[in-house]
Amino acid sequence: MSIPAAAEPSAINHYRADQVLPILRSYETLVDRPLLLRARGESVTEWALRAYTAPFVLLAHDGGEDPRFTYANRAAQQLFEMPWSNLVGMPSRHSAEPDEQAARDALLARVLRVGYCDDYAGVRIASSGRRFRISGATVWNVLGSDGRRIGQAATFATWQPLTN
Repeated sequence: MSIPAAAEPSAINHYRADQVLPILRSYETLVDRPLLLRARGESVTEWALRAYTAPFVLLAHDGGEDPRFTYANRAAQQLFEMPWSNLVGMPSRHSAEPDEQAARDALLARVLRVGYCDDYAGVRIASSGRRFRISGATVWNVLGSDGRRIGQAATFATWQPLTN
């Protein structure tokens, strides 16, 4: 049975371990600490499930010219008010309002140059138009098994709603 590349994480596809493991491993390599420590004896599927159900936001986009989201855990889906099927595949620039694009582009360029940034703060927007400020975000390059950059990822656990 073939599983579509964009299928939402589930037991059938091992909670997208194929997508989330490079994200987690790249974080540990570049930031020099684990984002989500893998427990002794824990399977890759269990580790991927914990990433998917973590209480913090975990998002990734590909390395394209107009990057598109490739991964969004449940916390990200809830915060951005979009199911996996809408969030994954969407250009990641749509997560920020037009007046935030320059700052977002500068952040992504900085991460591209230095590997990661662990002090990002900015305003994002949910599908309903609800705005929120994120802070203490870490953004990093996602590396493939050959060490080449295949995308970028972000995680944060702190956000505050903004009044419009």
